[in-house]
Amino acid sequence: MASLAWLLIPLFAAIGAGIWGSWAARDRTQGDISELAGYARFREAMGSAEQAKARAQAHSGSDAV
Repeated sequence: MASLAWLLIPLFAAIGAGIWGSWAARDRTQGDISELAGYARFREAMGSAEQAKARAQAHSGSDAV
């Protein structure tokens, strides 16, 4: 019975390796699309923030003296 237990260890390791291998090789292209869309929204937000900052500096009356 003890030899059967020792033979089950590599069997479970092989099953675990197969599960991990199939998970690691999964198709992740869907995540890339959402990441790129999020990055585009980030760039748009940063661009509009820079434009708003430039307008605020242009219309500040502090250098009119």
